[in-house]
Amino acid sequence: MTQENDIVLIHMENQPMAFARIEAIHPDHKPDWYHVKLLLLQIPLQVVTWILRTAYINGDTFTMDGRPIRLERVVCPEMEDAAAGDDPETEDRNDPNGNKPKVISLSDRKKK
Repeated sequence: MTQENDIVLIHMENQPMAFARIEAIHPDHKPDWYHVKLLLLQIPLQVVTWILRTAYINGDTFTMDGRPIRLERVVCPEMEDAAAGDDPETEDRNDPNGNKPKVISLSDRKKK
């Protein structure tokens, strides 16, 4: 399910057009319709708000000015591999004794 802060690929007429981040999703006065605020990741940055149904937010095709449009949620390929437990890079990063690498928190470093 697509939600706020997700990256989506916008397809127009079955061709990839642009990437966008979903900034906000607010209910419309009509049931099952939402105001979806999108930050278009292009130069210059542009913010648009589309009124969409839940199904359209989750990838069903809809039309604008007679043109078919579809949002496709973008998932990082590394995250898919890690979720499946098939991260070959993790094994490469372990030392010969089988110790795992130390994780350094970037948020902790900012505080110092």
